[in-house]
Amino acid sequence: MQLGRHCIAPALVLAPMAGVTDKPFRQLCRRLGAGLAPSEMLTADPGLWETPKSRARMDHSGEPGPISVQIAGYDPAMMANAARHNVAHGADIVDINMGCPAKKVCKRDAGSALMKDEALVARILSAVVDAVDVPVTLKTRTGWAAGHRNAVRIARIAEDSGIAAIAIHGRTRDQKYAGQAEYETIRSVKQAVGIPVLANGDIDSPEKALQVLEATRADGLLIGRAAQGRPWIFREIDHFLRTGEHLPSPDARQISAWLTEHLDGIYRLYGEYRGVRIARKHIGWYVADQPARAAFLKQAMRLESADAQLVAVRRYFEGEAHPDRDSVGQAA
Repeated sequence: MQLGRHCIAPALVLAPMAGVTDKPFRQLCRRLGAGLAPSEMLTADPGLWETPKSRARMDHSGEPGPISVQIAGYDPAMMANAARHNVAHGADIVDINMGCPAKKVCKRDAGSALMKDEALVARILSAVVDAVDVPVTLKTRTGWAAGHRNAVRIARIAEDSGIAAIAIHGRTRDQKYAGQAEYETIRSVKQAVGIPVLANGDIDSPEKALQVLEATRADGLLIGRAAQGRPWIFREIDHFLRTGEHLPSPDARQISAWLTEHLDGIYRLYGEYRGVRIARKHIGWYVADQPARAAFLKQAMRLESADAQLVAVRRYFEGEAHPDRDSVGQAA
């Protein structure tokens, strides 16, 4: 998939998720097969750019290109300024968030709430495209309510505004993440515009990836929650789409190595105190399908140091690789 001068290969993109897709996670997903890994959503309000959270989200040092930065806001001039700021700080692609259903975002008429005002959508998209000389992409939903699916009109506005590609989550704003994603609307968008279209929603296996591509005729896929604790899903999907065959599942030692790499990155980015606390949810996701999960997490969630977390993780996975060891007891 081509975005300006950037070839996104494979056309498998990590979906931006606030509080999840930070730099360590993006780097690991890229290494394990994602063709692109946009940043967490960044506010367009410059008054919030110097907070610790925003500074961490703007840190792209050491990341492989192209660097895609997602911005969110409701004011065209402010969004244009945010786009210029991020390009000046290394962004190769600017992504506009009109898909987030979170109440704290939508109550400020940003994220997916913008879909209710198509004229404002057009002003924002045009302002951002005109402000920068890099590709601008858009993430949105099928509509803002079940009876108001206007993704096709939004996509046509996006194409007319110069948007390089559009990603669509197969739910309306009011659905949030409930129920099942639908793909008919995404297919209608693909039929309506000439820019690349990426499908998003409930893509959690190689078989589902193929099913969604066939159902939507999309140019690529956006994968979010299924990558939590499973960043290797990108290479699994890529291999299956290319060959029709499954890669062997990673063994416990390999998962341990990837998780350790991920945790090391978290500690470096946030420092030990914040890093240990942020790491807990990731540890929980990585062990979600592992044996003796509950007993391990009961102990691991209480640990207060990076060293203790790393030791617990290594011993747990070594124990699963060698069932004669009592890994949970050792981790405690």
